[in-house]
Amino acid sequence: MTSPGRLTGKVAIVTGGASGIGLAIADVFAASGASVHVLDLSPCPSGPSKRIASRRVDVTMAGDVTRAVDDILAGGPVDILVNSAGISHIGTVEQTTGEDFQRLFDVNVKGTYHCIRAVIGAMAARRSGVIINIASIAASVGLANRFAYSMTKGAIVAMTYSVARDYVSAGVRCVSISPARIHTPFVDGYLAQHYPGREAEMFETLSATQPIGRMGTPREVADLALYLASDEAGFATGTDYPIDGGFLRLHG
Repeated sequence: MTSPGRLTGKVAIVTGGASGIGLAIADVFAASGASVHVLDLSPCPSGPSKRIASRRVDVTMAGDVTRAVDDILAGGPVDILVNSAGISHIGTVEQTTGEDFQRLFDVNVKGTYHCIRAVIGAMAARRSGVIINIASIAASVGLANRFAYSMTKGAIVAMTYSVARDYVSAGVRCVSISPARIHTPFVDGYLAQHYPGREAEMFETLSATQPIGRMGTPREVADLALYLASDEAGFATGTDYPIDGGFLRLHG
C-alpha cells in the first residue's frame, strides 16, 4: 500500500517511465499524490491520466530534453527528477563494439546528464528538489559480461556524488538506487532470446544469484524511490542505496 498523500502537491519527472522500474515509479508516485511527467520514447501505458502525462522524449538529445523540461517548468516548479531511462548490454570488452559502447553511453550517461542539467538550475533557485538516479549493483561489483553496462552505471553513481556535493548548500538532494536483478520485460526478453525452451530453468538460476533466493520487483524499487523522494528522507543525499536481496554483502 502507498500513502495516498505522501507526495501531494509535488511534481515529478520520470524518464524511462513507459516500462519496468520507471513505470512502477511513475505509478507509485501518482498513487501517492504527485503529478508525474513521463519522458520516454514509448507512451506510458498508465497515461494520459489525471496524474500522469506522457511525453515522447529522446533523452540522448539535449534539445528534446530541454524543450520538454522547459514546457513542464512553464506550468510550475519540478520537485522530483527520477532518471530511470536506460538500456543494457551483454558482452565483455572484446565483445563490445564502438557502436555498442557509444549507444550505452549516450542513453545511460548523457541521458542522465541532460535531464539533471535541465532541472538543476530551477531547483537550486527555489532551494528545493530531489534527484534520484537509477544505477545498478554493476557499479560496485564486477559482473560477468557486463562491460559497457557497468561502465555507465559507475558513471551514474559518480555523477550522483558530484551533484549532491555541488548542490547540497542549494537545498537540492541527489541520491542513486542500485538494484540487483529485477524481474522486468528485459529479463524475459533476454531469456527468450538466449535460452529458448529453457526460460523457466534459467529464470530460477538467475533468481538464485541473489542470496534472498529471488529477483526483486519493480514495485520494490519504486517503494524505495518513493521514500527517497519524500520529505521523510530529508537527511538523505550523496548516497547510493543498494536494493539487491543481499547480493553485495551476503555472498560467500
